[in-house]
Amino acid sequence: MRVLMIQASSVEGISQEKVYPIGIVTLAGKLQEGGHQVEIIDMNLEPDPYGAVKKRLLEVQPDIVGISLRNIDPLANKTSSLIPPFVVTVRLVSALLPQARIVVGGTGFSLFPERLMLELPQIDYGVVGEAEDTFPALLSNIDNPSPLPGLCCREGMKIRVTPPSQEFDMSKYNPPSRDVLNPSLYLDINSYVPAIGIETKRGCPFNCAYCVYPRLQGHKLRCRPPKFVVDEMEFLNKEYGIQSFHFTDPVLNIPQGHLEEICQELINRKLRIRWDGFMREDLLNEKNVPLFEKAGCECFSFSPDGLCQEALDILNKNLHEADILNAARLTAQTEVISVYHFMVNVPGETEKTCQKSIDFLERIYDIHSRKKNLGAVVLNNIRILPGTPIEKIARNQGLISPETDLLYPTYYNPKPFDQFRYQLETLQLAKNVFMWQEVKQK
Repeated sequence: MRVLMIQASSVEGISQEKVYPIGIVTLAGKLQEGGHQVEIIDMNLEPDPYGAVKKRLLEVQPDIVGISLRNIDPLANKTSSLIPPFVVTVRLVSALLPQARIVVGGTGFSLFPERLMLELPQIDYGVVGEAEDTFPALLSNIDNPSPLPGLCCREGMKIRVTPPSQEFDMSKYNPPSRDVLNPSLYLDINSYVPAIGIETKRGCPFNCAYCVYPRLQGHKLRCRPPKFVVDEMEFLNKEYGIQSFHFTDPVLNIPQGHLEEICQELINRKLRIRWDGFMREDLLNEKNVPLFEKAGCECFSFSPDGLCQEALDILNKNLHEADILNAARLTAQTEVISVYHFMVNVPGETEKTCQKSIDFLERIYDIHSRKKNLGAVVLNNIRILPGTPIEKIARNQGLISPETDLLYPTYYNPKPFDQFRYQLETLQLAKNVFMWQEVKQK
């Protein structure tokens, strides 16, 4: 079959930070192994994304069009949505090639499969969660598929969703076939975030109150052998000149020892590359922090989310304030920048917790002040996603109703502390400006 894979718009505008779509590239490789002819278009790279999609559709004349919906909105407290461009993309494909079968997947789709398929009758099938096995099996019997893991099918006016697979053996993970989408297109495309992602594992054993990762990937950790991870990085470095990578794991430094082995492999091979990823604060120590720096870590990314112990507890982070401050002290001794992400106005916010949050943020800046290696503090309200404890809390508090449409940006930010984020952002901006201008605040 001729297959065209489309990465739907996952950022706002051509100027935003972009990432190489390893999901559909991986699937493309699996389809090529099965004898299918596969091409890819990433709408995020195109100045005229719909014109580019139209052109490729008419050139390729695919039998199957696979569309990946990675993000449903840009997050970062924004109220804009990425659903409208996705809807238009589906309708454009159907209008131009009504005979082609449309199959949709991706993280964003996996959160709202029934809703999106009911609203878009043009979609023939959906795949929830991991698709490496399901998508090729679907194409082998697309007229009458069996109930494959994660497959979404139409049954009259309803959508039947088979539970997704969360068991893909990552020791058998084959790196994406890069010839179908050249990574060189993503060289130097971003200002801050490495565009090329690497998976070292899937799954997350934690139960953070706002997060959907365990629902999508399962709680069981499925790790790739460290040697294979570094093989992929070395290949991309030597073949395409990629020097900076982002590890896409929900949490990079679990289980203990896995990242350490990857780093030792990088050091042994003398690879001069850089990388970053989100880490658990309570697993950093005097031994592994220098190892990570020596192996090329260019940013310690943290998402402790809670700015005080009360917030950490309500978010079910299983962390203590001391864990975060200890991680700050360890990383502040390095030449590597650190970035922290925090949630603001979490459930149970009070005048007392607000003051504790301000004090805590001040302490983090003080710790990093000597080397000035605090890259950024990112402050967000909580995006309410379906099936999370935060959704339940918001419903019980009457902040959202059964009619609230969570497909579109909906944040937990009730009064009277709905403006608190701006106070913290002012503090953060002032700290940054005065630190770099070497001016003492009065």
